[in-house]
Amino acid sequence: MSEILYGKHSVLEALRARRRKVHRVLIAEPARGPQPAKEANERARREETAARHAEIESEARSAGVTVERVLPARLDALTRVGQHHQGVAAEVSAFKYDTLAETVERCREAGPDALVLVLDTLQDPQNFGTLLRTSEAVGVTAVVILDRRQVEVTPAVSNASAGAVEHMSVCLANNLARAIEELKETGMWVYALQAEPGAQTYTQADLRGALGLVVGSEGRGVGRLVRERCDGALEIPMRGRIESLNAAVAGSVVLYEALRQRTAS
Repeated sequence: MSEILYGKHSVLEALRARRRKVHRVLIAEPARGPQPAKEANERARREETAARHAEIESEARSAGVTVERVLPARLDALTRVGQHHQGVAAEVSAFKYDTLAETVERCREAGPDALVLVLDTLQDPQNFGTLLRTSEAVGVTAVVILDRRQVEVTPAVSNASAGAVEHMSVCLANNLARAIEELKETGMWVYALQAEPGAQTYTQADLRGALGLVVGSEGRGVGRLVRERCDGALEIPMRGRIESLNAAVAGSVVLYEALRQRTAS
């Protein structure tokens, strides 16, 4: 089964990662004929786009992938995302998930450096993509998600992650509570990101060593059974009038605190 990735970063990172088969790359033909005078920032944008397209084409050809130049209207019809395709798309094989056993073994090998993000029925592709991008940036070992009632790795998610997901280990688990139990058997401590009585402020918690962070859904947060398997809860102080941050922002804040603590001299 194949799918259509879109967006400059998504396609480029899929080519670089070489984790899934890229069948062909499609790049929109530049507009022909005389063009009206453009302001400097518009000319710079066009030059940047042309340079990125050339980079993608070079990467594709070095990987032996066919590159097709097509009319922008064809990309519009193929991707159905308007201008979000940025003039680039690719036909690729489906994303390959890791098994829980593979993820547990990966964490054992990482030892005290293991850092896992567990997502409990997250629904929004943009939030998922943002968390994947943060996870790749801070060196997360693996991301674990539920195999149902959860947004999976789609082209929209890959685009939202700026292609970061192409370099990530993502595990589909059929039971998050049991998955957490197996992760804890590797010596990992697991915390739910949830404001509740007794929750620790995230900056006061020791986030060094093998660590799992559970981020709940946008509506109900972390489920009861999943929370019961966690070693504790972390909260982010709120001084404004809104009750909480969205899942992507909250998760990213704590992941970067974990990175700060792990790299502090």
